[in-house]
Amino acid sequence: MTKDGRVITIATRNSHKTHEIQEILRSEYEVRDLLGLSGVPDIPETGATFEENAILKAVGVSRYLDGLVLADDSGLEVDELAGAPGVFSARYAGEKAKDSENVQKLLGELANTDRCQHRRARFRCVIAIARAGEVLGTFEGAVEGTIINAPRGSGGFGYDPVFVPDGFEKTFAELPPETKNRISHRARALQAVIPFLRAALRTS
Repeated sequence: MTKDGRVITIATRNSHKTHEIQEILRSEYEVRDLLGLSGVPDIPETGATFEENAILKAVGVSRYLDGLVLADDSGLEVDELAGAPGVFSARYAGEKAKDSENVQKLLGELANTDRCQHRRARFRCVIAIARAGEVLGTFEGAVEGTIINAPRGSGGFGYDPVFVPDGFEKTFAELPPETKNRISHRARALQAVIPFLRAALRTS
C-alpha cells in the first residue's frame, strides 16, 4: 500500500487492462485488480451502453471492498456496422471468444468494404468510480481511426492489431506502449479521472 493509502481497485480480472491502467496512472497510485481477491463475484455486464456497464461493475464491486473502485467498459465502434461490436466487443464471436476470434469475425463482417471511408471506427471508453455502493462519477474518452484488412503487430490486446489511430500509420499493436498510453481511449478517459481521484483521495 502507498504511504497515504492511495490504493485503487480496478474492477477487472483482465491483467492486460490492469497493466495498461497502471502504466497510465504511473506511480501516483497503487493499482490492484480482482485477481487473487476472493469473495468478489463477477458482475454481469447487462447494460445497453458502456456507461451503464461501467457503473454496474464499479458499484457492484464497491459493495464488497473498501475504498475507491474504478471500472471501465470499452470497445470498438465501427461505422459501417452501425456501431458494432460496441458493448459486445469482448464477446463478439461468443461469450468465451479469444481476441483473435473476435478480430476474425470483425474482418469477416468488413470483407466487402475495402475503401477506408467504409472502415472508419473508434475505440470508446467510459470509466466509473464508486465507493461503498455509490457511483461518484463517470468519465469518457475516445480515439478515432480505421480498421485495416489484416492484423499487424504483437503488442496490445483485443482489436489493437487491426486499428490504426488517426495521424499514425501503425496499429495500436505496433505502436510503442508509451505512445498508445498517451493517445488511447482509456488514456483520455483516465486523464479526466486523475483530477477527480486526487480530490477524492485527499478528502477520504
